[in-house]
Amino acid sequence: MNDVSSDMRPDIPDDYRYAPSHEWARVEDDQVTVGISDFAQQSLGDVVYVELPQVGDEVNAGAEACVVESVKAAADVYAPVSGTVVAVNEALEEAPEMVNQDPYGDGWFFKVEPTDLEEMDDLLDADGYEQHCESEADED
Repeated sequence: MNDVSSDMRPDIPDDYRYAPSHEWARVEDDQVTVGISDFAQQSLGDVVYVELPQVGDEVNAGAEACVVESVKAAADVYAPVSGTVVAVNEALEEAPEMVNQDPYGDGWFFKVEPTDLEEMDDLLDADGYEQHCESEADED
């Protein structure tokens, strides 16, 4: 996932945490909302399908939780924290393009009730994630 040119700088909100594999996580009311970053959606291109987890599924930090498919590729989406899936964004089944249009808003994937909220501390802050994206872009 690294076809981003410097003129298409990805949006990286400060109030989110990021996994090196390009998932974002945001704590809301003791739940963690998960999606893919702007960098990831730009790299994937037009998203055409999202295979979401099921409510009640147990996910582990760093393990595959769902799959996103684009016109370019299919990519695993990893859980940034461990816990139980308590909600999924069913709107993505009918409108997967929301991932491209609003990756940090309507394009969220699932919500987790975390078993250990301190796992959020293992994720990158916005500055660290921006540096990570720049280093990946430089590898091209």
